[in-house]
Amino acid sequence: MSAVSAPVSPAPPLPDYNDNPRPLLLLTLALIGVFAFLQLYAIQAILPDLQRDLNASVVQVGSAVGATVLAVALVSPLMGMFSDAMGRKWLVVASVFTLAVPTALMAFVDSVHSLIVLRFLQGLAVPGVTVVTIAYIGEEFRAGAMVRIMAMYVAGTGLGGFLGRFLLGHLAEFMSWRAGFGVMAALNLAGALLVWRVLPPSRRFVANRHLAGSFATLGQLLRDRNLQASSALGFTVLFAQMSLFTYINLHLADAPYHFSPSQLANVFTVFLMGVVITPLAGRLVARVGARRVILMSLALSALGVLLTLVPSAAWIVAALGLSSCGVFITQSATNSFIAHRVTRGRSLASGLYYTAYYTGGFMGAWACGLVYSWGRWPGAVAALLAVQIVGWLIAWRFMAPPAR
Repeated sequence: MSAVSAPVSPAPPLPDYNDNPRPLLLLTLALIGVFAFLQLYAIQAILPDLQRDLNASVVQVGSAVGATVLAVALVSPLMGMFSDAMGRKWLVVASVFTLAVPTALMAFVDSVHSLIVLRFLQGLAVPGVTVVTIAYIGEEFRAGAMVRIMAMYVAGTGLGGFLGRFLLGHLAEFMSWRAGFGVMAALNLAGALLVWRVLPPSRRFVANRHLAGSFATLGQLLRDRNLQASSALGFTVLFAQMSLFTYINLHLADAPYHFSPSQLANVFTVFLMGVVITPLAGRLVARVGARRVILMSLALSALGVLLTLVPSAAWIVAALGLSSCGVFITQSATNSFIAHRVTRGRSLASGLYYTAYYTGGFMGAWACGLVYSWGRWPGAVAALLAVQIVGWLIAWRFMAPPAR
C-alpha cells in the first residue's frame, strides 16, 4: 500500500528586521559592544595597585594596558579575511566566550610579565567581536537603520569600556583584584550565551573562500584613499584616548588627589556621557555628513584634554567627559564613513581600520608612559594635543566630503 505524500507548505518568511529592527535586537547588538570591551581596558582602574603588588614600573603597567590593543591590531586584518570566508555569528559568539579564558587566568599572575602575556591573549579574541560585528551590521542593515545600529553598537563599546573599569575598580575595594578577574570572566561567559540565543543568523553574507580573491581585495583596500584616511585618523584617536585614560589614573592617584581604586573607577562614569550622546551622533551624521561631524568632535576631544591641566579634581573629571564624548562621536562617524564608502570586503576593511586604530592605542600606552615618566601630566597633555592636531588635519585634508 503506497502512501500519498502530503503537499509541502512553503516555509514561513523570515521576519524583516533590516528596516525596523526589534528593540531586543538593538539591545543585543549594543551588548556585543559591551562584551567586546568589558575586559579591554578594565585594568586601568587598578593600575596603582598592580604597580605596587607586582613591583612594576610606569612603562610596564602601561604596556600591560597596551598589550591587549597590540594583539587586536595584529589579528584584526586576519580576522577580517577569515570572517569573509567562514561567516559572522558563530565567530562573534566564540570570541565573546574565548575572552573569558585569559581573564580567569589573570587571577593567578605573580609578575607583571605574566600579566602582559595574558593581556595579549585577551586581545587575540577581541577582533572576532569588533571586526565581525561591524561587517555583520554593514551587510544586514541598510541606510538609516545601519547608521542608527552602528551608533548603538559604538555606544555599547563605550558602555563596555566604562563597566570594565568601574566594576573591577569597585571589586578591588572589597576583594582582591585577582578575585575580581574571576567575576569579570563569568560576565563574559554569560554574554556569550546571550549573543548565541538572540543574534539572528546572517542572511546577506556571501562567503569568499578564494585566497587569491582575498588578497586581491586586500590590495584594493590598501589603495582605497577613504580607508587610508580613516585608518590614519583612527591611529591618532586611540593614541590619545588610550594615553589619556591610562595615565590620568596615575596622575589622580598621586598628590594632591590621592584617589583610591573605587574613586578612580567612579571617574570612568564619564564614559556614560559618550554612551548617551553617541546614538544622537548617528542622526547628526545623517544630516551634515561624517566628515563635518568628525572635525567638530575631534576639536571637542582636544579641548577636553587641554582642560585636564586645571588643578581641580572636579574640572579634570568634567574635562575627561568632554574628551570622551568627542572620541565616541568620532568613532561612530568614522565607522559610518567606512560602511558607506567601502562596499567590498567589509570585514577586511574593518580589520585594516582596527589594525591602525589599535596600533595607535598601543603606541600611545607605551610612548606616553615615557613622556609621563619625564614630564609628568603636563608633558603627557602636550604630547596628546600634538597627536590630536595631526588627526584633525588628516580628517580635514584627506577624508573626502560627500559628492554633491
